[in-house]
Amino acid sequence: MLTDLLQAGHEGADVRIEEKNSAMQDLLAGYGGACFRHANLGGSIQALSSRTKVLEGADLVIYAGDPMASSRFQQDRDALSGVEEGDEGLLDQARVNGGIGGLMHTLRQGASIVPLAHDMKSVCPDARVISLGDPVARTTDMFARLGFESYGLARSCLRGPTGLEGICRKLDMKMEDVRAVWAGLPGFSFLTSLQDLSGRSLMSEVYALASDGVLGRLIQRWYRLYDAVAIGRVTDHAEYMPAQDDFKPEGRPEMGESVEKRKDRILNMNLVREHGLEDPDGMTAQLLLLTRTPPQRPIQLGLALLRGEDLNVPDVTRKNAGILALSRDAEISAPLILKQGKAVPSPVQLPGALLDLMGDIAWAHSLASQAALGDRAALRECVETDPALDGLDRLYVQDVVQAMIRMHSDILGDLFEDPDDDGDME
Repeated sequence: MLTDLLQAGHEGADVRIEEKNSAMQDLLAGYGGACFRHANLGGSIQALSSRTKVLEGADLVIYAGDPMASSRFQQDRDALSGVEEGDEGLLDQARVNGGIGGLMHTLRQGASIVPLAHDMKSVCPDARVISLGDPVARTTDMFARLGFESYGLARSCLRGPTGLEGICRKLDMKMEDVRAVWAGLPGFSFLTSLQDLSGRSLMSEVYALASDGVLGRLIQRWYRLYDAVAIGRVTDHAEYMPAQDDFKPEGRPEMGESVEKRKDRILNMNLVREHGLEDPDGMTAQLLLLTRTPPQRPIQLGLALLRGEDLNVPDVTRKNAGILALSRDAEISAPLILKQGKAVPSPVQLPGALLDLMGDIAWAHSLASQAALGDRAALRECVETDPALDGLDRLYVQDVVQAMIRMHSDILGDLFEDPDDDGDME
């Protein structure tokens, strides 16, 4: 976030970060202060434990929360692994964003977002929200349902072997030498246009790569089914689809930064804080930090919205409003073109069969976010209709979900308990 603020190049921003750990408060304030002083931007940075003080008068709130993501995912995975030794159970539903695991993830996010939104209504009711919290389609929708103008930034489709970077490499081209458009749902996007700088389409070459399996078996299969090429991490796409024999979800998915990366980041931030950016040691540490920043630019987006500026962002999560041939309320991911801070309509075409599937997934997103805000009927309907659960006994899955809700009762309380549930799984 601090890196993005400096890259955006706008002076005078006052930044407040919610941080309960006093040592981290000092680190964040000291590092951010060194960056501000070097850039001569003005503004201020504070790291505070009081949420009310952090939110007071805020114009923009960036949500990056994820309640105990790694440990809770492991609890879900253990619960889905079966009751007998060698029994796979529903292990292919141990997912981060889709299926049963994704539903539990969403409910836990709701337990974090609802009290935050309550505080925001008291001290910054007009603030815009940018959500980085997974599952991004669902957390963004929750803020919208709670009355805020909200946008989301999911994992970028730029990097990786099946992102734009990898596709360009297969074409023996550089990313800066192409213009690309992709759209769909967060974590479920498809390439719709790829051109070189002269305007020549490269899509026939991309289709050939997909058809021949050069981009992998899953992209090849989806291309043959939907006549479209998935872009981004295939693990993200597969989470929203029924279980497939040749694909198993990751047993230890990346949930934020690792302990090792966090230690390394803190070390380098400390060097910047202690030495400043005029010192060679401080500047070297800063360069290392900059090389590891993700491509998402939440502050750049937020400032453009607030200040009425022009900006093009390749993939932003927000309400559909006619961009794709889906429900206007669906949370989609598509290019966002801002002119003086206002979105310019930019419809994107996708094949009909793919849109049918996206409609079903978008509806599951909507139901899951409603459930996370306390709607028991939406919770039940989500289990009944989520395409990621196709092929499973839905009544049994209802029992499993209720049992897992009880397992996380320290976070969820009794909000999602089924009043007709006797507590036994058949």
